[in-house]
Amino acid sequence: MSAPTRGYWCECWTEDLTSAEGPALPASFDAHSAPQADRWIAVALRTIPSDEAWAWLYEGRVETRQALMRSEPCTVTVTHASTRITWAVRPALFLPLAHRGGDELPACAYDFRRSATVSSPS
Repeated sequence: MSAPTRGYWCECWTEDLTSAEGPALPASFDAHSAPQADRWIAVALRTIPSDEAWAWLYEGRVETRQALMRSEPCTVTVTHASTRITWAVRPALFLPLAHRGGDELPACAYDFRRSATVSSPS
């Protein structure tokens, strides 16, 4: 069995500001380095036609990357139209999964269902 590895757990939360429903977690990602976590956010932000998104890409990105390089958790939030999108990244220790080969999940991974109750980023 291999040893745990350090990395970053990345989540993307969305919230419809016109709805009473809470935030939803449409995406998550296990990054193995600070630059990889930073790129995950940057790629998504490039698809949002918002001054707020582009401001982070040109000005705020450096601060976020520096925080990640120091292994500090960070969040990036933008609002576009009536949707608030938050990327939350925090250092993590990843445990190896039994019977995992490359990107393929073990068969038991499909036995679990996502919970309807998911807490929002802090």
